[in-house]
Amino acid sequence: MISRKLLILFISTGVVLALPKEETHSERVYNRDLSDKEHFENEHHNPEYDHEAFLGEEAKTFDQLPPEESKRRLGLIVDKIDSNNDGIINREELRDWIRFTQKRYITEDVDRQWKQQNPENNPTISWETYQNMVYGFLDTLSQSEIEKDDGGFSYKKMLKRDRRRWATADKDGDDALTKEEFSNFLHPEESDYMRDIVVLETMEDIDKDQDKKVSLKEYIGDMYRGEEGEAEPDWVISEREQFNTYRDKDGDGFMDEEEVKNWILPQDFDHAEAEARHLIYEADSDADEQLTKEEVLNKYDLFVGSQATDFGEALARHDEF
Repeated sequence: MISRKLLILFISTGVVLALPKEETHSERVYNRDLSDKEHFENEHHNPEYDHEAFLGEEAKTFDQLPPEESKRRLGLIVDKIDSNNDGIINREELRDWIRFTQKRYITEDVDRQWKQQNPENNPTISWETYQNMVYGFLDTLSQSEIEKDDGGFSYKKMLKRDRRRWATADKDGDDALTKEEFSNFLHPEESDYMRDIVVLETMEDIDKDQDKKVSLKEYIGDMYRGEEGEAEPDWVISEREQFNTYRDKDGDGFMDEEEVKNWILPQDFDHAEAEARHLIYEADSDADEQLTKEEVLNKYDLFVGSQATDFGEALARHDEF
C-alpha cells in the first residue's frame, strides 16, 4: 500500500548508476507534509507527527535515545533555533527551523546525486552525460524490453518523462543543468516554475483512461488496491469522503487539472507555520506566545520523545551534536 501522503514521481532519485527497478518508479511523493504520520488519530494527538516535523530525518536517531541524552541534544537544537541569541524561541524562529529540517533531506539528496553524476564538480551536467549514466543500460536490452509496459511501468516512458522534466528544469535552454537546475529536476515540487510538470506527471500516473480528469475510482485506485471481498480500511473510507467533500470542488465526480493542482500543491496552507503555532501552544507554560529553553526542555517528549531503547548505533552519529 502506498502512503496517501506521497505524490510526485521521483524517476531520477535512487536510480543513478544502477538499473532502475520497477518498484522504484511505482511510487510518487506527494506534496510533502511534515510527516507521513497523522497528527490526530481518532481525535487523539499523535506525538510522532511533531517529532518528525521538528526533527526531520533526525527523528529516527532520537527514537533510539534515552531521556537524558534526548534532552541534552534538544538543548543544543534550541540554541540553534534561537537565531538572534536572545534566549527566546519565537514563532518565526521555530517555523524557520521546521522548514529547514524538512528541506535538509532534499539538500543531502541533491549533493549525493550531483557528486555521483559529476565527480569533477563541473558547473553543469549535460543531458547526454545524465542519459548515459542512468539509462546507458538500455543499450543491452532488446527494443521489446525497452518498450514493454507492465502496469504503467516502461523504460521508454521513464526516459521520455525524464527528458521532458530535464527540458523544463533547463531555464537557459543549453541542455545542461546547473546544480540549482538539477535540484529542481530531482525535486520539482520544490520549485514554482516546475509545478506544472508536477501536475502533468501526476495526471499521467493516475488518469488511467486518459480522459484528462481523475475519477474517484482512479483516485482511490492509485493509493489502495484491496483484495476481492476485503473490507476497506478506515483511511480509504476517509479518502472517499475527502474526494467528494474537498478534492472535487465543482461536484462533477472528477478532479480536473486545476483541482489536482490544488490537491497536490496547495497554496493556502503553511504546514510549518501551523506546526510552530501548535508546538508553542503545547509548551508555552506562561502563555506569552514564545518559548524559553526551559519550557522546551520541560516538554522534551513533545519535541523529540524517547523510546529508551538500545541506542548504540544512534550515539555513533553525533556530527551535529
